[in-house]
Amino acid sequence: MMAVALAGLSLAVWCYLMIGRGGFWLSRERLSELAPDGMPGPSVWPSVVAIVPARDEAESVAASIGSLLLQDYGGAFRVVLVDDGSQDGTAEAARRQAEALGRADRLDIVRGSDLPAGWTGKLWAMKQGLDCAERQVPIPELVLFSDADISYTPHLLANLVTGTERNGLVLASIMAKLNCQSAAERWLVPAFIFFFQKLYPFDWVSDPRRRTAAAAGGCMLIRREALVAAGGLSAIQTALIDDCAMGALLKARGPVWLGLSQRVQSLRPYPRYRDIRRMIVRSAYAELRYRPDILAGTALGMVVTYFVPPIAALTFNGLAGLFGIVSLGLMVAAYAPTLRSYNLPWWRGFGLPVVALVYMAFTLESAWAHARGRGGLWKGRYQAAPTTPTSRA
Repeated sequence: MMAVALAGLSLAVWCYLMIGRGGFWLSRERLSELAPDGMPGPSVWPSVVAIVPARDEAESVAASIGSLLLQDYGGAFRVVLVDDGSQDGTAEAARRQAEALGRADRLDIVRGSDLPAGWTGKLWAMKQGLDCAERQVPIPELVLFSDADISYTPHLLANLVTGTERNGLVLASIMAKLNCQSAAERWLVPAFIFFFQKLYPFDWVSDPRRRTAAAAGGCMLIRREALVAAGGLSAIQTALIDDCAMGALLKARGPVWLGLSQRVQSLRPYPRYRDIRRMIVRSAYAELRYRPDILAGTALGMVVTYFVPPIAALTFNGLAGLFGIVSLGLMVAAYAPTLRSYNLPWWRGFGLPVVALVYMAFTLESAWAHARGRGGLWKGRYQAAPTTPTSRA
């Protein structure tokens, strides 16, 4: 009876995920739906400033800044790079690229000041960039917060602004297409997208009737007046997961949207498993609000959701075994659209239980790092600190 109950619980979880979780697994929220090709742009294009915080990003910043400077946009548009204490020539690489493209007049470089108490590094850099943008003429109506490892196709900004204006959004964010070339990336990167969409169903994020709020920090187009009205970046200055904090902050001010697009690409490679591990360990425990009870519940939920189905399918008989087979089939089917978006075969879904185990180990390591006062490590900074939760599912 215990085996039947456990396998039945796992099946119930997968039925809920497939039917009652906003269709997250279908990956259907796309920029092409928010702003279809051919949709006319606004009659007057709003002024936009792209703010790019960068800390030791010399390998990717030239391509990233170049893709921004080459945007085919009908309104006023500038780029502000905030050099956050880089030691590798990040600012110089960006400046050389702007000069090579003949667009140096569109790029401002801000030398970041020392990190004050009570701020996380990225948000402090974003604030300095925003302060610079607000001293410009015209003061930007929209602000594109972009990471220094993100590349855009030439019409991306025009498409995103069109969708934002047509739908009256205060925030439009795109989850970038991540690198997926190495063995580590092929196994772990699609799962990162899958788990993120499960935690924050994009359809729910865009639904004003639901409390779920999130964003993808690599590409966030924000209505500046809404951000000012919400208290500005100071309102989330301690947030380690700045994008989801931003999503929650602005959803209280108006409609938001989060989706996917092949037109926004991450330039950051993760050639080894330890590279992805470092990314997850940095913020996984913060996502759980630094609470041991939520950590324990998450671990238990992962066991029921991902480990019970293959165990039941392979070792249980009768009804318990049947439940396991069906649950495993639902798991593989749910993961298939994400794998397809990364041009990977559907059968890799059978490896999802092992991948989930790896992510669970990363999360436990994140909690352990936080307990030792070494949480939130990024580019030489330990900056995790318990905060009031800023994102909701």
